[in-house]
Amino acid sequence: MAFGDKAKMEVTQLLHAVRLGQGEAVAPLFQHVYAELKEVAGGYLRHERANHTLNTTDLVHEAYFKLIDGQRLAWEDRAHFFGAAARAMRQVLVDYARARNAQKRGGDWHRTTLTGQDPGFNLPFGDLLSLDEALDRLDARNPRLRQVVEMRFFGGMTEQEIGALLNVTPRTVQRDWVKARAWLYKELRPLPGADHG
Repeated sequence: MAFGDKAKMEVTQLLHAVRLGQGEAVAPLFQHVYAELKEVAGGYLRHERANHTLNTTDLVHEAYFKLIDGQRLAWEDRAHFFGAAARAMRQVLVDYARARNAQKRGGDWHRTTLTGQDPGFNLPFGDLLSLDEALDRLDARNPRLRQVVEMRFFGGMTEQEIGALLNVTPRTVQRDWVKARAWLYKELRPLPGADHG
């Protein structure tokens, strides 16, 4: 997801224009970040079932409409924008999961992992709704941890890329990832009688 300095500057300028209410800057902004958004969408869809009805293009377009639909377009910087885009994609997939669950209770699901590379935290993908709710609770406690999970687990971004977007070191991202995974594991696989705190 290499993004040159010139392109970063152009995105920053477009984000500033959008924040100032210049709606005509939205289309060029999305043209500049389209390839990156498709990579993020690919990260999300890597965790979906093989016969999912959405492809990366569909997911980017649906997220685009969620981002601009009736919302105040005031992204502060690239990290804020990409965080909002990742969250919009997650919401699109959650909406699809809810619709699918309404049509067929249970059904086809497969296992995915919150570890990326190493085995450890397995989650039936049918539990996407539970994961979504847990990420909302995590956001209330620590928004950066939620951003790290969205960008790494769903977006497939590296620690360096996340660190650059969040303005923290890759080591901080690594620590945040460990904390977020532990917290989510506790939330999604609580001991009997355990409290969700």
